[in-house]
Amino acid sequence: MSGSELTKLTLAGARDGLRNKDFTASEITEAHVAAVESVRDSNAYLVETPEMAMEGAKASDERLAKGEGRPLEGLPLGIKDLFCTKGVQTTAGSAILKGFKPEYESTVTSQLWRDGAVMLGKLNLDEFAMGSANITSHYGPVKSPWQRPGENRPLVPGGSSGGSASAVAARAALAATGTDTGGSIRQPAAFTGIVGCKPTYGRCSRWGIVAFASSLDQAGPMTRTVQDAAIMLGSMAGYDPKDSTSVNRPVPNYEAALTGDIRGLKVGIPKQYRVEGMDAEIEAMWQQGVDWLKGEGAEVVDVELPHTSYALPTYYIVAPAECSSNLARYDGVRYGLRVEGEDLNDMYAKSRAAGFGDEVKRRILIGTYVLSAGYYDAYYIKAQRVRALIAKDFQEAFNKVDVLLTPTAPSAAFAVGENADDPVAMYLNDVFTVPASLAGLPGISVPAMMNKDGLPLGLQLIGRPFDEETVFRVAGVLESAAGIDAVPNGLMAA
Repeated sequence: MSGSELTKLTLAGARDGLRNKDFTASEITEAHVAAVESVRDSNAYLVETPEMAMEGAKASDERLAKGEGRPLEGLPLGIKDLFCTKGVQTTAGSAILKGFKPEYESTVTSQLWRDGAVMLGKLNLDEFAMGSANITSHYGPVKSPWQRPGENRPLVPGGSSGGSASAVAARAALAATGTDTGGSIRQPAAFTGIVGCKPTYGRCSRWGIVAFASSLDQAGPMTRTVQDAAIMLGSMAGYDPKDSTSVNRPVPNYEAALTGDIRGLKVGIPKQYRVEGMDAEIEAMWQQGVDWLKGEGAEVVDVELPHTSYALPTYYIVAPAECSSNLARYDGVRYGLRVEGEDLNDMYAKSRAAGFGDEVKRRILIGTYVLSAGYYDAYYIKAQRVRALIAKDFQEAFNKVDVLLTPTAPSAAFAVGENADDPVAMYLNDVFTVPASLAGLPGISVPAMMNKDGLPLGLQLIGRPFDEETVFRVAGVLESAAGIDAVPNGLMAA
């Protein structure tokens, strides 16, 4: 097979091709190394590791020849630069961590290598995962491989896992890791026409992932198909005694859950997600999703999630509060950048002023304010109470239905620079994804439709805690019904 044919394969197709000896791990890895070089203009990769990838592929070929292939043997992946990777620079998209090479491997990536995957490099992201467009990285914005017809302006790939989304959509990785705090896997997946899965909070270990908001952060797969997401999550998930929030329960065979049969399942449509002024194309896509699932034998039920409108303001109190605590460790003493000062406090101030970008500073200030004496009860404690009510809404809805269907994002991808001066407009990109994050529920975005400009739109499925199997089962049916086979029309198209 040619290099371009190899990069068009799905993760499952590549796995099966390697097992059937249609090609070697070295051949498919070499094809992806060349693809990574060809998309440098997108700024998706911050660090390329071709030597490491080819060395891993060679070892995989030896194992495959002996019949000792593991679940992801010889499959080249991209890794979001929020995961610590031993001996490979990990920056979280920030100047303050420039040059930081961890002496340890995150649990999630160590499990991917345990199962035979090889690493193509580290992928760009919004600084410390704070953003909805991948434009806050210290190392510059990431371009989506998609373009509006007749326009040269680059489109954002969504954020914060925009580098991961762009690389997977541009066929410069078979799949990639992402992290989702308020929608950072699902929203970029919708913007770039790929599948993004945020598992239940506690399903994947957070150990070795640079922290943003610890009660929300969760790792998950970004892939081109639902089957690929199921395969990859099977390796990423699992109990980790090093993470006190990791949940000790068996990891199911997610791929086996893709039976294609959803007859009798109840699909909830939350009334409060029909927000005022919703784009007509988003509304039409949502209705089409309802019709597809009905046609496959599911029962559609209207449900109420009455505290939905409070989710976004609650998120933008809880997440900045946790970020202000987590990022206090970056003071110029132990990690990365240090700017000398007249005394210790001056060194702290100068290091942070030079090391953090504007969006990170904005969220640290918000978080410090809501945690300060006099405002802690008024903002932070109140937000935590509202968060509990939002979780209770979902719990009551799941007494009636098996899964919820909503749009993933309120619009298609926008151009780099649009909304850049309006942080509130940027925060609204997460309006459909934040509630499930606050409740710790699993969610997945599936490509469902192309808009009038030929750009992808996604539908979101939300499930009960640790019921990723049902989420994958319904997502597989939705994916088949949608039948999206469009490829990016930009310069990076395969």
